Amino acid sequence: MPTACVAPDLEMYYQTDDYTDPWTTPDTIVLLHGNSENSDVWYGWIPHLARHYRVVRPDMRGFGRSTPMPRNYAWSLDGIIDDYVALLSGLGVKTFHLVGAKIGATISLRFAARHPEMVKTLTVLGGLASGQDALGDRAQSWFEHLEQKGVESWARWTMPGRLGAKFPAAGAEWWAQLMGKTPLSSQLGFIPMVPTIDLAADLPRIACPTLVIASEGSGLASVADTRAWQVRIPRSELLPIAGDSYHVAATEPDRCAQATLAFIRRAGT
Repeated sequence: MPTACVAPDLEMYYQTDDYTDPWTTPDTIVLLHGNSENSDVWYGWIPHLARHYRVVRPDMRGFGRSTPMPRNYAWSLDGIIDDYVALLSGLGVKTFHLVGAKIGATISLRFAARHPEMVKTLTVLGGLASGQDALGDRAQSWFEHLEQKGVESWARWTMPGRLGAKFPAAGAEWWAQLMGKTPLSSQLGFIPMVPTIDLAADLPRIACPTLVIASEGSGLASVADTRAWQVRIPRSELLPIAGDSYHVAATEPDRCAQATLAFIRRAGT
């Protein structure tokens, strides 16, 4: 199992996929997953990307097969980004194309603003620029449900909005079980941090070409809501996708991966 000690309190699990021609030196794509997920959720993307690029997909601190975090861990976007920088530096990755979904998208936006020298292109899907605007009072109800019934129950409760009405029932069950493996202490510590997120100052500082993908019927943030912050990123474009899920990277993996691949080829340097 590939892990890297990226901090005194963290063994970070990661997966690397590379099916490029062995005589080439491909660029790297880094995939950042969402809350209560792990690197396995990119299963639909790998066949599209890994034939052309080296793909690195880590499990975020506290989630998946990385070290669980105690409930009182002091979560911050910058701390998460520092973990990823340490991992990539250890792997010898100096520049890369960054792709993030849900809270991974939010982390990616901050990452690109903080480290413009590392991020060649940025693709974000179902992201939020303001935790308070996107979640409102839902964070408190989520926290209470988690405390009372646990992560898997919370995942099932919130799954209809996450995956939409047309996602197959067997698929929704797979997602609930995967998310349900998240350590409760990690999730209880992480959720209160989300409403404090505000990227208003970061968006104008993102220098790389940026693709923002949003579903038209999302209950978390409308296309209009997304456009309101997307236009503040200087070299950005918005791609609306039909559907009522807010986890468009999961519900439309083929279309989103193909759009990302085309964007990187067109905009990448």
